[in-house]
Amino acid sequence: MRFRFIEERGCDFPTNRLCQVLDVTAHGPRAHRNRPACQRQRSDMVVLVYIKEQPRLSLGSCGRPRMTKELRDSGLNVGHRRICRLMRKDCIRLERSKTY
Repeated sequence: MRFRFIEERGCDFPTNRLCQVLDVTAHGPRAHRNRPACQRQRSDMVVLVYIKEQPRLSLGSCGRPRMTKELRDSGLNVGHRRICRLMRKDCIRLERSKTY
């Protein structure tokens, strides 16, 4: 969280000053950038690919409950909170059709 803040605000303030204020070493942000993704992040990327593909298959009418059921049926062990978090993080929204 701190390293992401330093990366975002690095153009506004000197990086070494931000590191002092946030009480991290000067080499920390660079080490954070070069660190490989953890197991959770890798599995989130796989689930996100499935989430992005699912609305295309259902013509944009697939919400969180149906998405969770579809992904569980395809063999992924996911919960509705994780689906909701990933959809919110990637700004995936349900396209509701108007009924007259």
